[in-house]
Amino acid sequence: MLPRPTSHSKALGPGVTGPELLYATSAVIDRPPQPTPVQPTCGAQAFMVDPCQLESAGDPHQHTKYPYVTGTSVIALKYKDGVMIAADTLGAYGSTKRYKSMDRIVKVNQHSILAAGGEISDFQFVQRLLDELTTDDYRTDDGITLQPNELYAYLSRVMYNRRNKMDPLWNSLVVGGVGADGAPFLGMVAMNGTHYTDSHVTTGFANALARPLLRERQRDDMSEEEATTLIHDALRVCYYRDKQSINKFTLAKITKDGPTISEPFSLQMRWDYKLFSAPTQWAVGAW
Repeated sequence: MLPRPTSHSKALGPGVTGPELLYATSAVIDRPPQPTPVQPTCGAQAFMVDPCQLESAGDPHQHTKYPYVTGTSVIALKYKDGVMIAADTLGAYGSTKRYKSMDRIVKVNQHSILAAGGEISDFQFVQRLLDELTTDDYRTDDGITLQPNELYAYLSRVMYNRRNKMDPLWNSLVVGGVGADGAPFLGMVAMNGTHYTDSHVTTGFANALARPLLRERQRDDMSEEEATTLIHDALRVCYYRDKQSINKFTLAKITKDGPTISEPFSLQMRWDYKLFSAPTQWAVGAW
């Protein structure tokens, strides 16, 4: 019998067991493994900070006080066949467009996909927690797997638990999927545990820039082609106005047949709009 995961303590809460979480945990071995880099599926160079190296250098273990490598907006909506989620692939180091091939949309299981904005390393930590849960499902082998609404509820407790420990995970998480009953599910979980479900959700700058488009044009019975066009228009609006975005996106779709995540792609942009050529012409006090 394989041992159960150890990073989901009933006493301390989900995702937290104490100092031993300095090291990665696993559901299939009975000792903490050495930390390993998370390799992006798009072929980018893997990177991480090894906690063992920090200890050997004499640096104390610290909470995340401010996000360093971050991802920007995530845009998601329901359509007739399921859920569609899109995000760019940038991991920005402050204002520097440092990592341009980051996966911010990942498959959790055959029923769910997860996307995130915010601190990339915290998102990688969340991925490891979910990997333990899916490994436990596989190990149990009873035909029961996490449903999207269960994943959403679990992550809301993880984020709220870490917030109460004054060590929050600096992410906005989007959970999309199709349940066993065939109904699409879409929800968002904020870094302090605030969570809600809707027919369309956004994170980051897209809350202000893309949400009006989604309110105007999204319908639960829209076709896949209509949903793709709307997502592309929303991505263009965000890219034109968000300096932390790049023209390299991934698009995920999940239906009753399972999830698919596209290869990175770019959108056709226009920079010859009249106001783009002289943006400060009539602005008072502009140069």
